[in-house]
Amino acid sequence: MVVVVEVVVVMVVVVVVVVVEVVVVVVVVVVMVVVVVVVVVVVVVVVVVVVVVVVVVVVVVVVVVVVVVVEVVVVVVVVVVVVVVVVLVVVVVKLVLVLVLVLVVVKEVAASVVVEVVVVLVVVVIEVVVVVEVVVVVVVIVVVVEAVVVVVVIIVVVVVVVVVAVKVVVVVVVVVVVVVVVVVVVVVVEVEVVVC
Repeated sequence: MVVVVEVVVVMVVVVVVVVVEVVVVVVVVVVMVVVVVVVVVVVVVVVVVVVVVVVVVVVVVVVVVVVVVVEVVVVVVVVVVVVVVVVLVVVVVKLVLVLVLVLVVVKEVAASVVVEVVVVLVVVVIEVVVVVEVVVVVVVIVVVVEAVVVVVVIIVVVVVVVVVAVKVVVVVVVVVVVVVVVVVVVVVVEVEVVVC
């Protein structure tokens, strides 16, 4: 009777040991599968984030290039228009002056009147030259301001893009580290529990 009891006890112990070993193996396999799934998910998230960042950077660069091109075209058009208008005004003024002089000579106006006309014409020419210089200075100032604005916009956009990219990379690294630490802790705890 005692021998039968001992045999039964031994068999029960063996069965328990086998069951525990099987459970340990199953737990380890499950943990490994979970780790693999988590790693795959993290990799997919990182890839998606990188793709999104690249797309955003490309869109921002394209927008900046378009804005710069439009600004340059506008500035060039404004400068050309202003220069053409100034040249036409100067030409018209010169023609008027020539016509006035011709009329004065043809009609044989008195010498004093001719002197007065010449003085008036000289004053008009001086005023026209001053106006032209002022216009040119204003155009140059406008062009410089436009260029400075474009450069500032480009710098701001680049800084924003860099800051966003750095933040995204930091977030991704933190998430990956946290996930890896959690997985390792879970595996260690489960193994400890099973072993105990």
